[in-house]
Amino acid sequence: MSTLSVTRSPRVLADVIPGGIVRDAALVGGSALFVGLAAQIAVPLPFTPVPITGGTFAVLLSVAALGPARGVLGMLVYLLAGMAGVPWFSEQTSGWSMPSFGYILGYVLAAAVVGALARRGADRTPLRAVPLMIAGNLAVYAIGVPWLMASIDVSFAKALELGLTPFLIGDAVKVALAAIVLPSAWALVRRIEK
Repeated sequence: MSTLSVTRSPRVLADVIPGGIVRDAALVGGSALFVGLAAQIAVPLPFTPVPITGGTFAVLLSVAALGPARGVLGMLVYLLAGMAGVPWFSEQTSGWSMPSFGYILGYVLAAAVVGALARRGADRTPLRAVPLMIAGNLAVYAIGVPWLMASIDVSFAKALELGLTPFLIGDAVKVALAAIVLPSAWALVRRIEK
């Protein structure tokens, strides 16, 4: 039997890794760092204050792997450290007074939603992972778009035009990638455990 096995069936990928509180702390901190690094992959768009970043993809992958509790903690570490001045929001920014900050708040909600669904096995097959990732994206937009609307004083329709519509194609690509990566990781775990 492999060292990756756990006594009970793993509920999320992180459960496959042996350890306790030290493991959990490392995973929480690692997820915040992963999102911070991915957020630096940013493409500013001239017509909106919200850039395209790798942050959302990193959030969805990491919180699905961590589950709801560790995922939410990781995104809270990312959020609070960024508010305190760590320059790991997109384009090496920090603070909370930017139009795109609502999307970062949405990461915490996405962590709860995606983590809970992944704990129920929604990340095990591509067909189940797609709705999981879509739900995560919707959670990010649920907070990001209203924050954008309020921060730049535009209508809801204009906020959707600036903060949702330009990102749909990229989100579809991220969802497809995540729907490949997560089930592939589970397939690898199953192979190692045999």
